[in-house]
Amino acid sequence: MAVASDSIELTPAPTFGGRVATSYDFRQLYEEYFSYTWRTVRRLGVAERFVDDAVQDVFVVVHRRLADFEGRSTIKSWIFGIARRVAKDHRRRASRKDRAESLPESISDPQAASPRENAAKAQALVVLNEILDGLDDDKREVFILAELEQMSIPQIAAAISINVNTVYSRLRAARRAFEQGVIRHQARERRGE
Repeated sequence: MAVASDSIELTPAPTFGGRVATSYDFRQLYEEYFSYTWRTVRRLGVAERFVDDAVQDVFVVVHRRLADFEGRSTIKSWIFGIARRVAKDHRRRASRKDRAESLPESISDPQAASPRENAAKAQALVVLNEILDGLDDDKREVFILAELEQMSIPQIAAAISINVNTVYSRLRAARRAFEQGVIRHQARERRGE
């Protein structure tokens, strides 16, 4: 799976009212960040059956606000901020039953050696999502960006508009909570649940 980069070229646009606009190629941005956005909204707790809708909502906002992007953060951070708000809206609208639904993942890897490995990978994704669902929103966001998306602490701070020390604090707490979730899962497996 290709990882999106933050190196989209800025193309100077004509001036409008004395202001030089900066534009991005929306199609290129969409192609580069679609997978990242899909993973992000899913990891932020949007039920799998609503992920496509949430991703569409994110890119509608990106398209509408792209001309207003000032470059104070990376495109990836900016898109995360939009995805974060969209995911929160989708979760808020979902009933408790929808949030607690089973989280089957249907990600297939054409290079996997066997169906057993595919099944193990799918099960690992289910466990990951269950543990992420157990984290509060603040910890979940920081954990996803740091551990799963490999963003730097300053990028995370910019993406969610908090200071660097708060990011470190939340990440430390999220790692502890995640480790406790892993321990609980392993204990359930040993008991045969």
